[in-house]
Amino acid sequence: MTTQVGFLLDMDGVIYRGDQLIEGTLEFLERLDRLNIPYLFLTNNSQRARRDIVAKLARLGIKVPPASVFTCAMATARFLAMQSPNGTAYVLGENGLSQALHHNGYTIVDDQPDYVVVGEGRTFTFEMIEKAVRMIEKGAKLIATNMDTTCPTDRGIRPGCGAIVAMLEKASGAQAFSVGKPSPVMMRMARKELGLTTEQTIMVGDTMYTDILGGVQMGYRTVLVLSGHTSRDECARFAYQPDLVVPFANAIPQDWILESTAPALIAS
Repeated sequence: MTTQVGFLLDMDGVIYRGDQLIEGTLEFLERLDRLNIPYLFLTNNSQRARRDIVAKLARLGIKVPPASVFTCAMATARFLAMQSPNGTAYVLGENGLSQALHHNGYTIVDDQPDYVVVGEGRTFTFEMIEKAVRMIEKGAKLIATNMDTTCPTDRGIRPGCGAIVAMLEKASGAQAFSVGKPSPVMMRMARKELGLTTEQTIMVGDTMYTDILGGVQMGYRTVLVLSGHTSRDECARFAYQPDLVVPFANAIPQDWILESTAPALIAS
């Protein structure tokens, strides 16, 4: 017995590394298209608007509409719009986050915001951090697009959103609410974007403590690829395990994709 399934696909480490496609990526996506299996690209990077991400994918030979990309910035903006419609935010982040907030009815302000919203960025100043701390002390709520402590770059890692949030938490005594993976907020929104049930959803990622943890907590089937952040030995150290471990996405067996339920499997 088979059932319709759909894929949530992490990007960096699954689809590409930096500006290079990972082995078999185009073939894997072509296979999903041939089988009429829907998929959504999912990223914890809030810097770029989804149109910019679509442009990067196009340069790599992957042509998809903007609706095929879902970012933590979009999830954060939608969450805030549901919590407090037409609110205000002081943003530590870049264009992708500001655009998502504007699109969801939020106003970016420099004084007395409802929320301090933190995303990735390379243009922060310590003056901005100080300002955010004072706003939080005065009652602004602290929101993180994600809690990733580092971001991969072609030159190595750099501090991620979670590192900036940690500084704000320590200085203000507040605790941030995070919307990005592995938060069920983003994981549920992404599933609904594809119109799938929990049982039909497969999360593919390269990071155990975001992609795989988020999928396991939501009851999705999960696939860890070894083409990015996590090695097979590192995977074995976690209390929770993916349903499938493969070298890269195109190594996912087609029969496994089409099964309505799949046993745990380690593929070489």
